Amino acid sequence: MSNPETRCRVAVLGATGLVGRTMIQVLEERNFPLTDLVPLASSRSSGQSIRFRDQDYIISEPSPEAFRDVDIALFSAGATASREWAPVAAAAGAVVIDNSSAFRMEPDVPLVVPEVNPEAIFSLDGRPEKIIANPNCSTIQMVVVLKPLHDRYGLRRVVVSTYQSVTGKGKAGRDALESELAGEAQESFTHFHQIAFNAVPQIDMFTDNGYTKEEMKMVNETRKIMADDSLSVSPTTVRIPVYGGHGESLNIELEREFRIDEVRALLECAPGIVMQDNPAESIYPMPLTSYERDEVFVGRLRRDYWHPQTLNMWIVADNLRKGAATNAVQIAEVIMAKRK
Repeated sequence: MSNPETRCRVAVLGATGLVGRTMIQVLEERNFPLTDLVPLASSRSSGQSIRFRDQDYIISEPSPEAFRDVDIALFSAGATASREWAPVAAAAGAVVIDNSSAFRMEPDVPLVVPEVNPEAIFSLDGRPEKIIANPNCSTIQMVVVLKPLHDRYGLRRVVVSTYQSVTGKGKAGRDALESELAGEAQESFTHFHQIAFNAVPQIDMFTDNGYTKEEMKMVNETRKIMADDSLSVSPTTVRIPVYGGHGESLNIELEREFRIDEVRALLECAPGIVMQDNPAESIYPMPLTSYERDEVFVGRLRRDYWHPQTLNMWIVADNLRKGAATNAVQIAEVIMAKRK
């Protein structure tokens, strides 16, 4: 990184996409200490401008020159672009925080959720790794909740069913739902089937074991982030017709006995979590209440009726923010805090 005491240039690759725009929004909202913004996108958007802190910044295409003197590069342009440009940006001196699946399971690339494993950001010499992976959106919100439970009680098994918004497919997912609601015919490749008035139990393609790639991401990423290859994660991922906010039903088998009031107090104090757990008043997390928020919302806490050492809960988070953009910016904030 160049001149760490006086400047910080931040590039955003994929600046015109839903996540890229949200990254820029979150940088501004959280008053990230950057001195220059470098918005990058494909040739379709090159030459357009994007607004940040009351200034217009011209969007350019990625190139070796574009990453010159960049300190932190936030990537959200898909795995293909990340594989091409992340090594280029890293070689130019930037720390790349990549939101795609390109590097998540690479053994030498840290997969980071700051509330869970911030120490993974840095190498043994105390410097940040050159490429850092942002996990899948569904994994992020789940491990934020699992971490304090794992530390206190130990985890044996997690059964998770997701209820994921159409914006998990980016602008194309949102546009497909809007078109269907307007009665316009749509290609089914975006959600595999009609998504309006429907729930589709397929996110990404199926693998040979009968699970989808999205489901296997939750298995493998959770184990890597939690540094526990013995952890059993059994997921079912479902797309539903809401615009933003992923919901997850969790059934968590713990190694030690627990009390519900203890769990509630533990999670209330955990970083990045907001409790909404008053069923008598119909208070529980919903996608609408997570919209434009950075926390993971937790409710419907109850003991499994048949398995006393097992906990049920319902969690929701804004998938464009904590599930993507905010998590990436939080990683960058940890890096900046170390530079001081």
